Amino acid sequence: MPGPNNVKRILVVGAGSWGITIALLLRDNGHEVMLYEALPALYQRLARDREEKDKLPGYRIPDSILITNDLAAALKGTNIVVFAVPSQYLRSVIRGLKGHDFSGSIVVNVAKGIESPALKRMSEVLSEENKSIGPANYVILSGPSHAEEVVRKMPTAIVAASSNPHAAEVIQEIFSTPYLRVYTNDDVAGVELAGSLKNIIAIAAGILDGLGFGDNIKGALLTRGMVEITRLGIALGAKKETFFGLTGIGDLITTCISRHSRNRHVGEKLGKGEGIKKILGDMKMVAEGVETTRSAYQLAKKAGTEMPITEKMYKVLFEGESPSKAVKELMEREPKPEVI
Repeated sequence: MPGPNNVKRILVVGAGSWGITIALLLRDNGHEVMLYEALPALYQRLARDREEKDKLPGYRIPDSILITNDLAAALKGTNIVVFAVPSQYLRSVIRGLKGHDFSGSIVVNVAKGIESPALKRMSEVLSEENKSIGPANYVILSGPSHAEEVVRKMPTAIVAASSNPHAAEVIQEIFSTPYLRVYTNDDVAGVELAGSLKNIIAIAAGILDGLGFGDNIKGALLTRGMVEITRLGIALGAKKETFFGLTGIGDLITTCISRHSRNRHVGEKLGKGEGIKKILGDMKMVAEGVETTRSAYQLAKKAGTEMPITEKMYKVLFEGESPSKAVKELMEREPKPEVI
């Protein structure tokens, strides 16, 4: 437990499964925690039931965590603000806070996505919309960390990345528990891109599962998928080694094999013949990889980066190409040497 001088006043923006899990973890670590839900109906239900029965059933939010629908009021006096909203909604949330000065707080983002159509990373979205958020006070928290396991206090390791080592170390300290190990990193672009781009490969992994294929091709997919997302990451200014750490290969493996993975789930349904509109309509949570596929495809075109798996996922998701045809054409590409 932190001493009185180390207690942080923390606001978690977004009451989905990860936002609630973070709020519970930080409260268990002895901090003063508030949880914000934007949608009035969901806020009222959450404040009444103190449980998100659709996304995280069985985990009650203690009365010591304030659940609020007033974002401006909740921000007053906070030391840490954690944004746990899907990447495609982050801009609208922060845009509503143009008048708020975040310079005295550390701003943490946990969304894994690239904004479409702007093709922006989450740090870029936040700094564009609010000039008081920048390298000195921004941290991306990412890695293989399904909420369904963290909330059960199952061993997990993640990364806090910031251009400011002190900010990363503060987040490392307040999030660390006996079951959550936090490393620090200074490659913000790499951590953001690795965590986002691996979701594309997870959709492809799900397609293989849905088509009934085996382990051999799954291993090949993860390997070649890692190569192409690293290739794009380097082209966009990231460090190569970041993609071979927790937020790269670690998160890629987890997302491609886990039953908790929303993106793998989308791919599996596609492989079984369901349409993307129905799949997304039936889901209660957001699969970040769908829009990230669009963004990555466009970024690769702009950068002149070859990404054959991403290109095929784009055609399956947005041009109606059949998953079986996509796999067939990837397998029948012109033979070439293996390039890592």
